[in-house]
Amino acid sequence: MTYDLVTALRPLLTAEASAEAYASGAEPADLEQTVWLLLLERLDAHDPPHDPPGWLRRTVRTEARRTRRTARHETPWANDPADTSGTGEGDPELLALAAARRRALRDAVRRLPGRCPRLLEALLSPHDSTYREIAGELGISQGSLGPERSRCLGCLRRLLAPEVAAG
Repeated sequence: MTYDLVTALRPLLTAEASAEAYASGAEPADLEQTVWLLLLERLDAHDPPHDPPGWLRRTVRTEARRTRRTARHETPWANDPADTSGTGEGDPELLALAAARRRALRDAVRRLPGRCPRLLEALLSPHDSTYREIAGELGISQGSLGPERSRCLGCLRRLLAPEVAAG
């Protein structure tokens, strides 16, 4: 039953995720993986959707909107005044603040649960590894990296929230 449902929905999900991902700023594969996980959770709870294609379309749009809302509230590090873009130049005070922020981030990453520290260290690495390389290094499937990254970043946000508020 589950295999037939997945096989039947795969082309539709791929098309819907590709169509919605660009506008939401998400990767299509991440959007697909999230929807698959939501479907599996429903199937595990013995609550299969009555109209699977309709459910899939609504769920993809809902997740795309959620991703868009999240992206609007995030501030990119590129706007950080202490960022000297690796030039080695800049105000010593700003350089010290930037170094303190990087240390605080790395310390918080080390305090995360499960495999989050290894995953985020790989993502923060200056080597700019691909998802395939990171998945191979961590021994997990490439399709799980996006949702796992989202969960880990959520944990990191919650862990850093008191520190950011205090700062």
